[in-house]
Amino acid sequence: MALAVETGYKTVIGLEVHAQVLTRSKMYCGCSADYANAEPNTHVCPVCLGLPGAMPVMNRTAIETVMRTGLALNCTIPDFCKLDRKNYVYPDLPKGYQISQYDLPLCVEGAITFEVNGEPVTAGITRVHIEEDTGRLLHEESFDGSATLVDLNRSGVPLMEIVGDPDLCSPEEAREYLVALRRILRYIGASTGNMEDGAFRCDANISIRAHDDTFIGPKVEIKNMNSFRAVERALRFEEVRQREVVADGGALVQETRGWSEPRGVTLAQRTKEQAHDYRYFPEPDLPPLTTDDAAREEIRASLPELPAARLQRFVDVIGLTGSDAAVLTNDRAIADTFEAACSALGTAADAQMVANWIVNDIMGLARSRSMPLDQLPLSAGQIAELVRLVREGKLTARAAKDLLPQLECEESPANAATRLNLLSMDDTTEVLEAARAAVADNPTAVADFKGGKGAAIGRLIGDVMRRTGGRAKPDDVRAMLLRVLDDDV
Repeated sequence: MALAVETGYKTVIGLEVHAQVLTRSKMYCGCSADYANAEPNTHVCPVCLGLPGAMPVMNRTAIETVMRTGLALNCTIPDFCKLDRKNYVYPDLPKGYQISQYDLPLCVEGAITFEVNGEPVTAGITRVHIEEDTGRLLHEESFDGSATLVDLNRSGVPLMEIVGDPDLCSPEEAREYLVALRRILRYIGASTGNMEDGAFRCDANISIRAHDDTFIGPKVEIKNMNSFRAVERALRFEEVRQREVVADGGALVQETRGWSEPRGVTLAQRTKEQAHDYRYFPEPDLPPLTTDDAAREEIRASLPELPAARLQRFVDVIGLTGSDAAVLTNDRAIADTFEAACSALGTAADAQMVANWIVNDIMGLARSRSMPLDQLPLSAGQIAELVRLVREGKLTARAAKDLLPQLECEESPANAATRLNLLSMDDTTEVLEAARAAVADNPTAVADFKGGKGAAIGRLIGDVMRRTGGRAKPDDVRAMLLRVLDDDV
């Protein structure tokens, strides 16, 4: 299918995100919420197995975490909300219904601002509500063909649904919306946001309409997208498909379609359910929830500085470049490490130097070691000491780069530099000998320099640094080379 987007129509996208709430226990029982690291059907009890007569007990931490999420997304927390039963039959839903929220959710009317191609975009948040996750179906090969097994360890894990307004106009906007949303959830500790583990899942609703609203297409829901790239690709395919159907005189229908990653297409699955299909009614086993101003302000006070505000502070107050600030604030743990290292150094003048080392070298080392994105191989104390050694001239930048991959866990950079014989050279005789050797072995560079090409000295400096194992101070090397070139020594 061609990827040209016909301009007679505009795209309307709204996203529904399910994020697992980061708690130790499940939503309505005391079973462990750690379903990924357990044998199937071992973190279960009568409540999450849906056995007759089992009574749910609400997880207060999960409720408060969803409220924190709502406040971080600029939502209003109503004084009153309730739980509802959402009825449907599926093999991994043992009760035959899900405890969710329908008309009176925990959080309403929020907004999130993010950037697309350097420009700010604001999209509304319709609601954030609490519900419970289902179990998992495992499709296994067996001796007589194939079988589908059910693991109910995930059944009852706290889940929040974040429903966005249909304010997004392109697949690119949808992708950046999700990136910004997951960053906020991770910053406030509400969810791991790991898409590969199913902790952050997205269903996308997309339709097209004429610019003058003379044609408004039905909403199509897309499922089975497990990465930001998949969301963008699926929406791109679907907006083109819908335009081509209309251009060919066909009729669009409201339906649910699944994304096929190998084929790069969406496939029809079923007609879209309406709210009445779920036969919602108030959950009779759980009381309604009431919230007052004091409770809301207490939860608001527990929020950390959010990523957008932190990025702006790093630029406006600390003086970092926008690109470095964006990289550092992408993950809260790395931003915390950066600030702790700056604090240990005690001077704001070192902040950009700390940022340079983290962004350009330490994060690269973490990637080479396949470390998680929120982890660095050096602590804040080690980073501060490394920067101090370079600033004070006790370690050259080149020697520091050589030291990084050889630094042992929790080892002091000063001790490592001593162990590896990387501390800066104070022996001018050794530098002089290296400078003389570099001049003797690079006649072309010498001739270029003496012929007026000042930049040629860089080749000589590089040679001296190589001969001294990167331990000679660049300023000392330049000064010594100039003396040698002037035949002063």
